[in-house]
Parts: sequence; C-alpha cells; structure tokens
Amino acid sequence: MEWDIGRITTKRASLTPNKTAFIYEGSPVNYRELNDNVNRIAHCLKDMGLKKGDRISVLLLNCPEFLEVYFAAAKLGAIFVPLNFRLAGPEVEYQLINSGTDLFVFHDVFTEMVDSIRSRIEVGKDRFVFVKSLSPKAPACPQWASDYGNVIKDYSSNEPKPDKPIDMDDPLAIIYTSGVTGAPKGAVVSHHQTYFKNIQIMMYMDMGSEDILLAQLPLFHSGGLFAVATPVLWRGATLLLRHGFDPAQFAEDLERYKATIVFALTTMWRFILQTGKLDEIDVSSVRVVGGGGERTPFSLLDALAKRGLRLQQGFGQTENSAMMMLPKEDIERKKGSIGLPGFCTEVWIADEQWNEVPPGEVGRIVCRGPTRMTGYWNMPEKTAEAIVDGVLDTGDLGYKDEEGYFYIVDRAKDMYRTGGENVYPAEVEKVLADHPGIENVAIIGIPDDKWGETGKAFVILDEGEKLTLEEIHEYLTGKVARYKFPMHVEFLKELPMTASGKIKKIELKEKEGKIF
Repeated sequence: MEWDIGRITTKRASLTPNKTAFIYEGSPVNYRELNDNVNRIAHCLKDMGLKKGDRISVLLLNCPEFLEVYFAAAKLGAIFVPLNFRLAGPEVEYQLINSGTDLFVFHDVFTEMVDSIRSRIEVGKDRFVFVKSLSPKAPACPQWASDYGNVIKDYSSNEPKPDKPIDMDDPLAIIYTSGVTGAPKGAVVSHHQTYFKNIQIMMYMDMGSEDILLAQLPLFHSGGLFAVATPVLWRGATLLLRHGFDPAQFAEDLERYKATIVFALTTMWRFILQTGKLDEIDVSSVRVVGGGGERTPFSLLDALAKRGLRLQQGFGQTENSAMMMLPKEDIERKKGSIGLPGFCTEVWIADEQWNEVPPGEVGRIVCRGPTRMTGYWNMPEKTAEAIVDGVLDTGDLGYKDEEGYFYIVDRAKDMYRTGGENVYPAEVEKVLADHPGIENVAIIGIPDDKWGETGKAFVILDEGEKLTLEEIHEYLTGKVARYKFPMHVEFLKELPMTASGKIKKIELKEKEGKIF
C-alpha cells in the first residue's frame, strides 16, 4: 500500500490548520506552520540530492527542526536516524558509519564534536546541516556546514513528491540500541509499524484532539518519538515541547498549560517529586499519567498518588515500543504490574521453545504483531537471533497472573537501566579492557535510589597497579557516554569463571543481592 507517516502533517494542515500542534519553549506552532516547514525542508533535501532509501541522521536536542526533518524524510521515503545526544564522539561516529548516513543535521552545541569526527565519516562536504539552538554561548555555523534556517527559507511550502512511491512496509527510521556484545544495533521501524503503534497508544490513553500532552522525553528515544510525538500529532492534539528536561519546569508546565496527559520515566518522576512543586500546583486537569522505564518502587507510586497523579505503568523497548500498559481502573488492584498487551500486540511468557508457560511461571517475555521492528540494520544474524518465526524475544524475564496481567522479574540479558537509559556492560567492559593497568573487568547493574540502577565494576588489576574510580571515569571520558560510567568499583584478585573461560556474572549478581 502506498502511504507514509509524512502524510500526518499533510492531513493535519488540511483538517485542523489553525490548531496548535506543539508549544516549544512557550511559543505555539500550528499544524499549517508545521507542515509548511516540513515541506520546505523536504524540497531542500530533494535539491541536495536526497532520495528514497537515503539515511538522514540528526544529533539534535528537542526542537521543532527535529520534527520537521523527521516528517520531511518520511515524505521523501528517506530513512530517519535520530542519534542520542548524550553519546561521545566515537559512539556517534560508529552509528553514522554503520547506518551509511547521507546527510547529517546537528545542533550548534555539538559542533566541536562533529568537527572531530567528520573527516572519518562518508558524509558529503555539502551535507552537514547546522541548527542554531537556544544557547547564547553556542558557536556560529562553521564554514564546512550549511545553516538550516538559511537553506530552507526560500523553498516552496507546496507538497513534495518522492522520487519513487513509498510503501507502508518501507523503512521509516533506524533507532540504535546497544547490543550485549557492545556493538550498537539499529532497529529498523517501518511506516506500517508506526501507524499501528499510533493506534495502540491512542487507545491506551483514549486520546482526543483536545488533549494537551506533557512529556519532556528526548525525541531521539523510541518512547519520545513513537510513543509520544507521532501519535499526538496524528490525533491533532497538542504537544508541550522543551529542549530538555527540567523537573521544576515540568511541574510548572503541567499547571500553566493544564496538561491532560502527562508522561515521564521513573527517574524523571523522582526528580520532579524532589522539587516539591507537585505540592504547590493544581493537577486537576490531568486524566492520564504514564511512566516506567525501570522498576518503579511502590513508594514512588504512592507519593504520586497522594498528589493526585495515579501512574499507569507500561512496558516497551526500542524493538517494539509501548507493548503494554496497566489500565487506569487496575492501578491499585494490580500494583506493580506492567499491564495488559495492547490491541495491536500479542505478548506471552515463553519457555526456550517459544511455548507459552502457565500463569505464575517465570519465562521469557516474547511478542509478535504489526508493531514490532522489521529487524536490525545490516545485521541479519542478530535479527535472526531476536526474531524467530515472527516472534520477538524481548530479552526480559517475567510472568503473568491468572487474569493475564504481566509482571517483570528480571532481564535475561546483562543490560541494566540507569535514569531510563539502557546500558550494556559489555560495551564499557570492552573499553576498559584496553586500559594498560586492567587485566580483566566485569560490570553489572545494581539498585540505586536516585537512578533506579547504576553500574558496579569488578576489576582485576595488573600486578603492581593501582587505580581509583575517579581514574576509571577519566579513562572512559570521551569514549562512552557518561551515563554508562560505573559508579561503584570493587577490586578483586580473580573473577568467577566458567570452564570455557567466560565470566559468571550470575555469581556477581548474587553477591550484590541482585537476584530476587
């Protein structure tokens, strides 16, 4: 079927042109204005030689330009590649090379980092596009890049035509998620999958065109882009958009704009509560509160409920976001549950052969349906491991009760989540293994009151060597993102090993009380 996600802004500009699409840092933008800018950048991209199937990467804070490039790419059949702006230069470089990026759009605050890697990536010299941020200290557009505002201003706002028809099964985006081997994997999401995801999310929240949604999630995340921004704009509702997350501002925006749907990750809710602002504002406009991201303690659920915010937990991942959500009427009765599978997703607890296990028995959480990813970009072997006969292995362990409500027990893989960000220890271990004073290292996630989880490194030093946690952090700086740094370290004489020479992380987790 010839259709694409880019038609969202086209249709909205026709149906509700004067309705506010989003409010960015206090400035409203209506659907006609949004679509006009989307079309201008689409014509600009065509003029630069971009065509169906080309990859357009962005390294942007939350901003209107992010959404404009996203929908413009969709209208041309190009593949949108949002990059995590918290990554270090080598990590960004890897993802640009792996995706085969044809055009790179970046915010001015990342100019120095982009300059340090641009000679090693195969992006044409005329295909670096500079976007001005709100920072007064940000640098001016460098000579080797084009200024976004200047290059699109003279282009037509008429609807663009792709060079080839766009099919619903064509790739829409590549969203990178770290792999257990340390190599990031690009989850390929199609236009088709995104449409079904939108339907599912709107049903979860009973979303209407008059809703005002507050969620300061980064748009580069699957949650921010596919579980928040895309369905809100499709429904013709209004999105409250800030360039970054500020907990006090979040609470103030909730009251100022009378938000009806509010979404934040567990760590974000912790920071919001710590400001004390929720005790000072009127939250009566809110009818839906979503969240999750890591295990949410009952104390946090209770703290929000006391302030009139009843959190509905959910479950999803980059490969299949927004798979489940706890119905509002079951918040107290099924406390701790991640809810029921969405209308467009089938989920069950399986044994190693994908057979469904009885209620109460722990197994792998697996799923299938029209919302799951197509596969991993240029990684057929990894795709085959993750998707078997159309069934996606989420990598999480859980169970469901007699009524069909799901609960997470632990992660089958070694990944842990800190502040809502996935961290795969193997990626950091690989970097530390190159340290001249380290013989061996293993990292696991351990509970943390502030971030949900954080990393602990178990390190064997070379004979005669001494090392501190601060020196480990110094070594990691610029090689991996700071949120991946282990915040604890223990120096050992030896690590528990299997007969085949693999580290037995299960023993390290048991030592830390991680198994429950």
